[in-house]
Amino acid sequence: KKSLFLLNPPAMWLLVWWQTDIISTVEFNHTGELLATGDKGGRVVIFQREPEGKTEPFSQGEYNVYSTFQSHEPEFDYLKSLEIEEKINKIRWLPQQNAAHFLLSTNDKTIKLWKVSERDKRPEGYNLKDEEGRIKDISTVTSLQVPVLMPMDLMVEVSPRRVFANAHTYHVNSISVNSDCETYLSADDLRINLWHLGITDRSFNIVDIKPANMEDLTEVITAAEFHPFHCNLFVYSSSKGTLRLCDMREQALCDKHSKLFEEPEDPSARSFFSEIISSVSDVKFSHSGRYLLTRDYLTAKVWDLNMENKPLETYQVHDYLRSKLCSLYENDCIFDKFECAWNGSDSVIMTGAYNNFFRMFDRNTKRDVTLEASRESSKPRAVLKPRRVCAAGSKRRKDDISVDSLDFSKKILHTAWHPAENIIAIAATNNLYIFQDKLNSEMH
Repeated sequence: KKSLFLLNPPAMWLLVWWQTDIISTVEFNHTGELLATGDKGGRVVIFQREPEGKTEPFSQGEYNVYSTFQSHEPEFDYLKSLEIEEKINKIRWLPQQNAAHFLLSTNDKTIKLWKVSERDKRPEGYNLKDEEGRIKDISTVTSLQVPVLMPMDLMVEVSPRRVFANAHTYHVNSISVNSDCETYLSADDLRINLWHLGITDRSFNIVDIKPANMEDLTEVITAAEFHPFHCNLFVYSSSKGTLRLCDMREQALCDKHSKLFEEPEDPSARSFFSEIISSVSDVKFSHSGRYLLTRDYLTAKVWDLNMENKPLETYQVHDYLRSKLCSLYENDCIFDKFECAWNGSDSVIMTGAYNNFFRMFDRNTKRDVTLEASRESSKPRAVLKPRRVCAAGSKRRKDDISVDSLDFSKKILHTAWHPAENIIAIAATNNLYIFQDKLNSEMH
């Protein structure tokens, strides 16, 4: 069935979390049954999709809190006199191999592998322990018994399994799990490292763009991701707006890329801000592996892996901000790093904007919509109304919002799309919203 947000506005499903710290990353697992968020306080909150209700057998299950744990603590590097924040930069789920779930989380320096498992039984009838767990006096043990498993209330256990540290001089901005399910990459401003999930004391440097003299530095790495099913391919983006596709079969150090995706600059449109707004803040492979989705400050672009000289599609996210670049530079908003996401069929893309707006673009019909994630104006299961921003000096229609009245402190930087269904998660500062396509709920 064809079901797109652009055909029917999504309904607000549930405002599931309110926390004092700003959400810094959002990620669905590979089935979409679990959703993880990380915040600036170093905490990870996992939400689980509830099964369909018994009273409404066709109703969609809602997401409720499944587990909360402290992933990272603040640290201090005494050698460099540098404080290391506990903020979670990225979370990536590993494909599920058994009953347990595994995820990677990282702050600026340290990556951790966590195991999330359930326990609903406990052993009873130990020979050498009493009911409170204390060791018995062996001389008092006169008979042997077989321990048995007794049912107990369900308990979710989260335990650290690996800590990958001391491999990055600069802040980690990306982690990506390989399709071989054995390795993953981590990227900072100047280097990309390849790790084995079972080895913590060493990694392999696969990209190094650090110049011999740091004064010659012209660009930094902004994001990196593995191909969804070719374990030898990965892509990384730069602050110059370029994408480099690398093949690990060619050489151990992938300083020489296989393909370079770059759009020629229009000399007539060049300005003081050109280099800043062209920096790519996020790059995502499509589920098919054929396309790349990138986000820079003003646009989202879709690239075909077989066409390097220009993007296949360019979408203006908030072109009305071009006249505001000076003030955005002065308040540092021009350096905000917006993420982007594909829907499950690669037919619609989503990315965030200011004033708690987020944008969706239908690649087939070329239709687009602006929606708002707002605690004040939204109630559970309310239908979102499309919003429209009018540029300064243009004619306003009813319900239009002037670009001069936008709140730049409210911004949607982090979004995630369910891998199979039209369900999205939107992080609006310290609120998490989950939206569901209205079509799905109406069909039932």
